[in-house]
Amino acid sequence: MAIHSSPLRTNWSGALLEKAARIRLIALDVDGIMSDGKLYFSASGDELKAFNILDGLGLKQLMAAGITVAVITGRQSPLTEKRMRDLGIPHLMQGREDKRVALQELVSTLNIAPEAIAYMGDDLPDLPAIRYAGLGITVPNGYWLVREHAHYCTQATGGNGAVREACDMLLTAQGRLDNALAKYLEPEA
Repeated sequence: MAIHSSPLRTNWSGALLEKAARIRLIALDVDGIMSDGKLYFSASGDELKAFNILDGLGLKQLMAAGITVAVITGRQSPLTEKRMRDLGIPHLMQGREDKRVALQELVSTLNIAPEAIAYMGDDLPDLPAIRYAGLGITVPNGYWLVREHAHYCTQATGGNGAVREACDMLLTAQGRLDNALAKYLEPEA
């Protein structure tokens, strides 16, 4: 049974899907992409972060489809490390202010061409990586200049399902979304 793809698909142009069909690696920023971009601190000074569960499952579906997932962030956070470990994300680069250089290192290590990578970020430190990647993705609450240079801006905001939207777009472009969703629609026994 064919599953109708995401209702967001109407915003996905043929040119965008063509770029997305080539992606073998997606690298993501954390603050403003995987979280809402706000920094929360307890009274004792402990940092708190909220991650969207929809994004986590989308990333697991990408990895199950053979797309490598990496995270490149300028901050160091034990919370980020725990979340990425829980999701099984194999590549975490923390404390990396120059995200383009970090992305180039990752691409070199994995031997993936720039046109086969997507990068998702929201602010100026992400812009060089977005411009380097074959597919640059951002969010509507990202900085205006980043939105101008990205190939795609999600409808969902950072921390609120934007990563899942990007995952669905990549899976749709590669003809894999139906397979990722099928097990949830199996007939009841």
